[in-house]
Amino acid sequence: MTQEEGFWKDSQKAAKISKELAELREEVDLWNGLEKDLTEIKDESMLSAWEEEFKKEEFKALFSGKYDKKNAIVSIYSGAGGTEAQDWASMLLRMYSRYAEKHNLKYKLIDISLGQEAGIKNAVLEIDGAYVYGYLKKENGVHRLVRQSPFNSDNLRHTSFALVEVLPEIGKDVESEIEIKPDDLKIDTFRSSGPGGQNVNMRSTAIRITHLPTKLVVACQGERSQAQNRERAMSILYTKIYQRRLQEAEKEKKEIRGDLLSAEWGSQIRSYVLHPYKMVKDHRTEVESSSPEEILDGDLDKFIEAEVKLK
Repeated sequence: MTQEEGFWKDSQKAAKISKELAELREEVDLWNGLEKDLTEIKDESMLSAWEEEFKKEEFKALFSGKYDKKNAIVSIYSGAGGTEAQDWASMLLRMYSRYAEKHNLKYKLIDISLGQEAGIKNAVLEIDGAYVYGYLKKENGVHRLVRQSPFNSDNLRHTSFALVEVLPEIGKDVESEIEIKPDDLKIDTFRSSGPGGQNVNMRSTAIRITHLPTKLVVACQGERSQAQNRERAMSILYTKIYQRRLQEAEKEKKEIRGDLLSAEWGSQIRSYVLHPYKMVKDHRTEVESSSPEEILDGDLDKFIEAEVKLK
């Protein structure tokens, strides 16, 4: 396609195809390199290192989804329960931030709404890197925490819920498929907030966009200017509208098949228990850990690998 006459007439399409070609070349070079390295192995340590690299790349072959190679937009929402749930949401925000750090992935806080006493009401985290969406997409769902309440003098056992939503960063890719009319948008500006609720920006650079037909709301305050925040928010809005369309199509299919299930707080995907015993359990894969502190510090690989392999 890149050799065809007039390929660069549509510069946007050409750039997209050229990027795809570069990614394919990189993948082919990687496997050719592994094949060549195999012929040069001279001892057990070299073989062990080669096998580790091979297994890592073999695992990536499981990512067959259309957007698995994309960056991820991770949104976290506290459930009912006030301060307890908001504190739990902030723990999950830290968990995914630490996961990104441990894997040398770039991440940025796009938006955050702080709780009244502690924690967060919601937050949006952008994580950049190869296959990030493929790795994190099955973190999507309700996460449940059981612990002794740090906000209660009686140290009563308390259960908190938070919802994690993971979307691929595809706003630019689907803009041509989705029409958003200016009249369908309600745009508000506000000052970016920091820890403790103080305004960290004296100018109203943060943007909140409401798409009136779908009632979807997107906010961005992580960029330096109002224009940058608006552009970022619009990109996420395109992604959310596209995702909504996919969900509606899937819902229609399930209604036809008769296997539609209601989504509710009781249908958690993973439980984190800190009291009266210590355990993290994924309810889909049955994978468990007796070290919740390590999991909450971002050591999610065991859980994520099991999720990816789950059909």
